[in-house]
Amino acid sequence: MKLRLLPVLVTVCISAVVLFGGYFTYQSLAMENPLNKIITSAPGVQSAGMTLTSSEADIDLKLNSDANLREIVHKITTDGASILGKKELSVKVTNDSVPALDQWWSSVLFDVAQAMETKHYSDIPATLQDKAKQVNGLQTDTQMDDKNVYIRITDGTQSKFVILPRTPAKIGVWPNE
Repeated sequence: MKLRLLPVLVTVCISAVVLFGGYFTYQSLAMENPLNKIITSAPGVQSAGMTLTSSEADIDLKLNSDANLREIVHKITTDGASILGKKELSVKVTNDSVPALDQWWSSVLFDVAQAMETKHYSDIPATLQDKAKQVNGLQTDTQMDDKNVYIRITDGTQSKFVILPRTPAKIGVWPNE
């Protein structure tokens, strides 16, 4: 039995196109489009971009200055749970921050980092509000969930959003027992 090369190559090419085309169509129609619809329907989201892999969901957000970042992340994790599955969610906020906000954040970063490291999360809002009083018109909003601390710094119409990951305290036996 003699195989002809042209029909075999055509069959392999058509099979590859159908398999990979089907995968990318499924990825787009069943995963990315519904998740993008969930994200962009959240109040305060201007635009969103995402990259989905088998183990990660990387989401880039552009937010309005009055957006509630904790609520947006909560909406993504609850409404998009069936799409995300066990994927590790990574949210990045793209700000149109101004140098004055960045400089102010740099000046308080040491105090915030110390509170995060020592797990004294309640010190963060007090520290930020105390330091914000030194700058006329600067406002801070701090929220927390079981995975992150969310900070919004607003100066008029300009905002800076920061997500600080936290590690919850482990409950159980002592490590040396």
